Order: sequence, then structure tokens, then C-alpha cells
Amino acid sequence: MSLLTEANFGASLPIDGYGPGFFRVAGEVTRGSIWVSGEEMGSWGGLDDRAPLLALAGKLDVLFIGTGDEIAHLPKDLVAELEAEGLMCEGMATPSAARTYNVLLSEGRRVGCALIAMPEKPDASETPE
Repeated sequence: MSLLTEANFGASLPIDGYGPGFFRVAGEVTRGSIWVSGEEMGSWGGLDDRAPLLALAGKLDVLFIGTGDEIAHLPKDLVAELEAEGLMCEGMATPSAARTYNVLLSEGRRVGCALIAMPEKPDASETPE
């Protein structure tokens, strides 16, 4: 018989949830796209907003980039710029990036994520609490 244990994030900031246009990080709701790394987070302007991602170089082993509700190819020049600074990156859909970040964060790995918010829909019933 195996037992499940609750993830321990220590002082790091896990992604608790997300919905149309928002993320819940360590219990706090933030609107719009974000980046998260260890004990730090901030707003993010999307794939063209490279400064906050480049600032993570040397602090992380890998950066997960959430491209929205579907996976999309990362711009080659963005990948090259991040890798030139020693920061490996992996593009995936935002839900997958958030989950992968949480799993590796709970293992104590040096990871971060930059997440494009899920699209807001006029009839969206989910709201942040």
C-alpha cells in the first residue's frame, strides 16, 4: 500500500489554480500573465517581454513557458537568447506548464515558469476567490 503525501513547497510560490484571465499563486489572485520563480513573481507581458525572463538566468535550471490554452512553438530567437544566458526553456500549454512547475518545485528543483493567462470568455462562470 502506498500513501500520498501533500506537496511541500517550503517558502516557494506554487500555482494553486488558474482560470480565465487569472492565476492563484500561494493563495493570492493575480490577473493577467505572470512569471514565477521560487519566492518571487511578477507580471509578464508575454513572449516579447524578455527582460523578466532574462533576469532569471543563473537562478534556475529550467523555465517552463506556458503559451495559453494550447501549445505553441516558442520564437526561435527567444529560445536562443535564453539558452545563451544558460537558461533552458520548455514551451507548453499554460495548464501543463503550471502543473509541471509545481511538481518539480515540490521536489526542490530550481524551476520557474512564465505563463500566458488563459483567455477570458464573456460567459466564463469561474471567478477568482
